[in-house]
Amino acid sequence: MALPERAPPEHDRKVTANPLPSRPGAGTPTSRVVRVPSGVAPATSESVPASFVHAGHRLAYEVHGEGDHLIVYLHGLLLDANLNRSLARALAERGNRVVLLDLLGHGRSDKPTHASEYRMDLYVEQVFALLDELGADEAVLGGLSLGANVSLLAAVRSPGRVRGLVLEMPVLERATPSVALTFVPLLLALHYARTPTRLLTGLLQRLPRTGFGPADTLLNAASLDPDQMAAVLHGVLLGPVAPTFEERTAITAPALILAHRADLIHPFSDATALSRQVPHGQLVQARSPFELRLRPARLTAEIAAFLDDVWRPPGEG
Repeated sequence: MALPERAPPEHDRKVTANPLPSRPGAGTPTSRVVRVPSGVAPATSESVPASFVHAGHRLAYEVHGEGDHLIVYLHGLLLDANLNRSLARALAERGNRVVLLDLLGHGRSDKPTHASEYRMDLYVEQVFALLDELGADEAVLGGLSLGANVSLLAAVRSPGRVRGLVLEMPVLERATPSVALTFVPLLLALHYARTPTRLLTGLLQRLPRTGFGPADTLLNAASLDPDQMAAVLHGVLLGPVAPTFEERTAITAPALILAHRADLIHPFSDATALSRQVPHGQLVQARSPFELRLRPARLTAEIAAFLDDVWRPPGEG
């Protein structure tokens, strides 16, 4: 069976995103132009792709499903919305409205080359700017790795806007040695072997995408320009990446934490500790780091049940 053709060079698609019921004072939805970079597969026909401008940069997102039960699910470091598209479809089929945001420097969003643009607190601002764009007062926030940490920080910053948390493989204190061993050599290569690295990423940009989200998101990450990749890594890794212990114990939103034992960057011990620190946390152990992407039925059902509980009106149960 032939692979899908590579995405054409950057093109524009005008769409109108259908927002949630607006809070008082929210603006009317407008048509937006989405530019899809070469090598990045466009969103599927089942989703609504759109973008908005925040702090001078265009941020891309896509919407799956309809209704008031909103969850914003974020990708991991250097990855993009392709990773979570199958999960978004599955949760949308269960009555949720799932929004996948490409944070700055990722996926279809703009990619400036200044590390200062990629601080974690700025990613939190982008999430809340998305809620404003959708006219939503609150949402469940979640994501993988980087996305989990951004969601945690958002719950600390504006607890009234975070209905719940779905935290897949968060990165906390016990991960520090493994993170350093993984990303410091990569940063050194990006700085001191820029020419061969750029040749390699250029070749990877030309490879056809497979149509399988997790594989495509890895190809997209490996295809990033070295300067863009280095800027993202510098910005994220040189600042605080998670709330303090005291801040975590004060989080009031219910939290579903997904973790597994076979990963040094996302230690199971960190997830276990987090489930005890967050007052309303529950831990679900994955069988492998790939279960939610390759054999998703069990974990998807856990997430869907958690979302049903989070959005259930008080007094029902």
